[in-house]
Amino acid sequence: MASNKYILSIDQGTTSCRAIVFDPSGSVLGVGQKEFRQIFPKPSWVEHDPEEIVSTQIECIKDAVKAARVKVADIAAIGITNQRETTVVWNKETGKPIYNAIVWQCRRTADQAEKIKEKHADAVRNKTGLVPDAYFSGPKIRWILDNVDGAKKLAEEGKLLFGTIDTWLIWNLTEEKNHYTEPSNASRTMLYNIETLEWDDELLEIIGVPKSMMPQVIPSNGAFGTTNKELVGFAAPICADLGDQQAALFGQGCFETGMAKCTYGTGSFLLANIGTTPKHTTGLLTTVGWQLQGEKAVYAFEGAIFIAGAAVQWLRDGLGIIESSEETEALATSLKDNEGVYFVPALVGLGSPWWNSDVRGTIVGLTRGSGRAHLARAALESMAYQIRDVAEDMRKNGIQVSELRVDGGATKNGFMIQFQADVLNIPVVRAAQVEATAWGVAALAGLSAGIFKSLDEIQSQWQQDVKVMPQSDRKLDYNGWQKALKSAFAGAGCNGN
Repeated sequence: MASNKYILSIDQGTTSCRAIVFDPSGSVLGVGQKEFRQIFPKPSWVEHDPEEIVSTQIECIKDAVKAARVKVADIAAIGITNQRETTVVWNKETGKPIYNAIVWQCRRTADQAEKIKEKHADAVRNKTGLVPDAYFSGPKIRWILDNVDGAKKLAEEGKLLFGTIDTWLIWNLTEEKNHYTEPSNASRTMLYNIETLEWDDELLEIIGVPKSMMPQVIPSNGAFGTTNKELVGFAAPICADLGDQQAALFGQGCFETGMAKCTYGTGSFLLANIGTTPKHTTGLLTTVGWQLQGEKAVYAFEGAIFIAGAAVQWLRDGLGIIESSEETEALATSLKDNEGVYFVPALVGLGSPWWNSDVRGTIVGLTRGSGRAHLARAALESMAYQIRDVAEDMRKNGIQVSELRVDGGATKNGFMIQFQADVLNIPVVRAAQVEATAWGVAALAGLSAGIFKSLDEIQSQWQQDVKVMPQSDRKLDYNGWQKALKSAFAGAGCNGN
């Protein structure tokens, strides 16, 4: 192996920080991972300590490099991928946050987002590709300005900076203290115009955020700065930055229009490459996938599903009917079919393509013969049905998904991925590279550093682990799901729109 060819991926997630050292073939040489505190000041509020994220991430970088047993001089490039939408506001002069990070899951700004939706839904959708929602960063920034003593005055004086977690890490880890982000993360703020690729003055005015707080947006494979040797133990260029779901799209090699990936985690995220012209729909988000230097931005449709693996966690922690998620496969396959039992896991409302926060979780079709196997199977099936709902919306909007590349914990469940292939009636392919997100931004950093010559070279390295072909006709099962959805919407007194 030639020296100076290793790539460090910083993978900052919602519950843990990770760092991974890769070689150019995508092999994992060393990993550092540590969880950090989840802070819940009130019901439905979620926060992180921004300084704890930085210190934890630095520990993970050191652990990964130590585990990889490589010389730090041989680390050619660094990429950052991050939990998206989570919002940090800090004092430019002291470098200290003025409040905890408000996490993407936090619902404290729901009322504020609803007011924006009533008056400005079209402006937000047409400019940002998003639905006004508490999920996104803009309302979170405004909440901090409105609720932290002295924040508005400091902001007016130009003394406050905003960043999503990538920006916060770049500011803290670079020798230059750079205040940068890139289009895939910027496009999740509700403040960034995805047509012009600039912060939007009208949206900043509507939401009430001074432009002076916003980071400079540079291409996803731009020069973000050099790591501070005193902090991380070595100086290397940070030359790639992507939001986590877009990094997975890149890592799965979805470089052509119509190629799609789904990551199954707590929620699930189906993203499809739609090319270099943004399209707007009602059920899907339109987001920037990435923008390479000197090239047009690549856009994606995104279906954001709030509850996927979390449904299985609820069976374990909420109901206590399973001890581990691994049990669900055997329970599901112990039944010939679902016997009419469906679980609509709207435990925090429904995301794509419904965007309805009023609907609640619903289980239908129970009989005296129903048991934990039925609930386990219904939870796994619900993951596949929700992805079909999103894929149907994509089809209506001109994107026909012909193969789905998948990653994430639930893809280890053989029943679930087979059922997913059946429900979609297309092949489902699990990648050999299990670290799709971390590898995605590492590959982009490698492109910046000249380790890879082209996207074709990165694509040629992509390998499948398992390809699952459709085996059963699931039309009747999917029709049953549609009826279960109607029951859930009726229970919430809404029609699903």
